[in-house]
Amino acid sequence: MSAKAIVFAYHDVGVRCLRVLLDAGVEVPLVVTHADAKAENIFFGSVAQVAAEHGLRWVTPADPHLPELLAEARAAEPDFLFSFYYRHMLKADWLAVPRRGAFNMHGSLLPQYRGRAPVNWAVLDGAKETGATLHRMNEKPDNGAIVDQCAVPILGDDTAHEVFAKVVVAAEIVLARSLPRLVDGSAVERKQDLSQGRYFGGRKPEDGLIAPQAGTQRIHDLVRALAAPYPGAFVRIGGRQLFIDRTRITAAPGGETTPGLRVASDGGALRLLAADGGRLEVRAAHVAAPEAKGGVEAVDALAFERLFGGRNLPVDP
Repeated sequence: MSAKAIVFAYHDVGVRCLRVLLDAGVEVPLVVTHADAKAENIFFGSVAQVAAEHGLRWVTPADPHLPELLAEARAAEPDFLFSFYYRHMLKADWLAVPRRGAFNMHGSLLPQYRGRAPVNWAVLDGAKETGATLHRMNEKPDNGAIVDQCAVPILGDDTAHEVFAKVVVAAEIVLARSLPRLVDGSAVERKQDLSQGRYFGGRKPEDGLIAPQAGTQRIHDLVRALAAPYPGAFVRIGGRQLFIDRTRITAAPGGETTPGLRVASDGGALRLLAADGGRLEVRAAHVAAPEAKGGVEAVDALAFERLFGGRNLPVDP
């Protein structure tokens, strides 16, 4: 395929979409990616490794808007610029470099879930589907016209990590089928109706705190959205954190209500008793334990009683 593209990429979407370009014969004179942060849980593939395997020039600038990098890109005279899960917004100078436009792959069905952590937000919202969208870039995030998108289902017990794996495949499908149309000029773009979605910000580990008054479904969705490899949903009991890794709803709201969320053990199973009367089985949980392998200790019903000193305890407000 006769085309040349500058690529900004990171994470698994970046890995697979870069491979799509290379498989199609697109010339890639420059790959811009991120240096892996030492404090981050790197559970995903390496764009830098893929670039190195194919003999591509790749760089990891802290700031991509370096004059010398822009000059190098302009000298390459690319047809396209692609951004595949690159974490920095690209300013107008970069968007003006390619002759035929700059395009971004976003992990949602735009205009829904614009912004940060779109898969996590979709799971947290209890959405039934999400997907991947290829769109033209402008100076506003996730704002430009849509080239193509592909939907994937979100099942009721899917974690965000499981959904993200589907989104990676959706992104690969979208790029592979859109690329020929972009190159030959036949791609049809449609303007986004921004009223049909909204912008979401980034998430921090402390956002995983389960509110004492949270409803049954909200608890389940928060746990799914933040399950490993993400930081996790948690409660505090006596000032100590208990991370809830997997849940299953066993009783819908409407049963015996409580003033707030409680964690209960019957010696054989660990449960969450939600304030709305619903019940959730805790299928996996842990506490931080630096002395344990991996820094965590798994918590079942008996371990809960031992660690927290009770069998039916309210969470801290």
